[in-house]
Amino acid sequence: MAEQHTPGRGSGRGPSDDPGAVGRRVQRLRAERGLTQRQLAEPSYTPAYISTLEAGRVRPSEAAVRHLAERLGVSYEELATGRPAALATGVRERLVEAQRTLATGAAEDAAASYRALLAEAGRLGLDGERATALLGLGQCALETGDLPAALRHFEAAEKLLADAPLPQRAPAVRGRAVAHLLAGELRYACYLLESAVDELNASGLQDPNALLLLYTASIAPYMDMGAHARAAQAGELALALAPRVSDPELVAGLHRQVARTLIAAGRTAEADASLAKAAEIYQQLQIRTEMAHCHWMRGYVRAQGGDLSGAESELRAARDMLASKRAALYTAQVEVELADVLRRQGRSREAQELLHRLLGELHPDRGSVHAGGAHRLLGLICEANGEREAAEEHYVTALALLERAGAAGDLADICRLLGDLLRGAGRTDAAMDAYRTGLGHRASPGSTTLGPAPVVPRPAPDGAAPETG
Repeated sequence: MAEQHTPGRGSGRGPSDDPGAVGRRVQRLRAERGLTQRQLAEPSYTPAYISTLEAGRVRPSEAAVRHLAERLGVSYEELATGRPAALATGVRERLVEAQRTLATGAAEDAAASYRALLAEAGRLGLDGERATALLGLGQCALETGDLPAALRHFEAAEKLLADAPLPQRAPAVRGRAVAHLLAGELRYACYLLESAVDELNASGLQDPNALLLLYTASIAPYMDMGAHARAAQAGELALALAPRVSDPELVAGLHRQVARTLIAAGRTAEADASLAKAAEIYQQLQIRTEMAHCHWMRGYVRAQGGDLSGAESELRAARDMLASKRAALYTAQVEVELADVLRRQGRSREAQELLHRLLGELHPDRGSVHAGGAHRLLGLICEANGEREAAEEHYVTALALLERAGAAGDLADICRLLGDLLRGAGRTDAAMDAYRTGLGHRASPGSTTLGPAPVVPRPAPDGAAPETG
């Protein structure tokens, strides 16, 4: 939900009104306030520029309108569009309400508010608020699992902000990357995030909020691809930025994602502490979806430590919270983890029934990594029941799903399981092929995109922007 921060009011654009109208407003307001052209212009502009502007012979830049609005004691929107600032303020207040609805209630309810606000902001010519509404709609679509709609909304927001600085576009980039990640397009998700990070670092626009948002978002696709070293590096860079970030939701998201790298490194106590920090912030902010994600990951930590009863409790809490918000895709993903815990508790029939139901909700274009995980678990259950042919079918399906997504670590594991099954059946050549496939994926877990790892910014003195390395 961190991607819903309101972009800058002007969205990087100059006033949409014609220069004659802007000039007439400047002239009227200047006369009402008894200012000369020189008094209005200084110290940034000349009296001649004001004269030309008032005559309608020049289109003012956003910077010029902001300067003049400040000197005239009005808002940017009022001077640029002629509409009272109260209209824009009302839209912004209702956008905050919609964001709160999304945090605490169902995504469909928030989406209805965002759609109405998108239309109203469009009528008022408020591009920044239109972008915020689109980002909100994208987040709603992620929660409901409508990934094509999420992509459309995030792409529309990014297009609307095309002329804005990259820090303002970063939430839309992050949203697109998450949608591609959930669709199983891990490599492209990494590409989007790495490209934005490199552009920020190379351009000097090293906004700590934007960088932390992008570094944090890159951890999940790196982990799913088996690029654990890159995930850990992204987490370290984000942690270094955290003291310069004032948004608690961004910091909570960082702690939640860093926990994944700690779990992979076997540092479960540290992972649990990191999740506790995130959960505390989400509890204060009353963001139920993110709280559910914390329960989800704590369930995984408990399972890794052998506390299957504790894991089941955490995962059921996560499942119930997500189901109450009608977050269908995330609910299904949690239930895959829950099925594994049930299987490990000896409740294989219960796990099998749950997994078969889930396969109707997960498919190659919607949760392919977890769909692969579901088939893997079904294969394990079938193999334990002596149903070798059914187990092989599930393993092969899981292999195809994970190979399509590029989930290298999971691919190596499923190839090992398939190889062992085939070898046990006396099919040595086929087993060797499966093992070779797994080794091939394990050999290059860090090759995430076409280029090298993201640029690492040099540490900067307090209060200064870091330099690009």
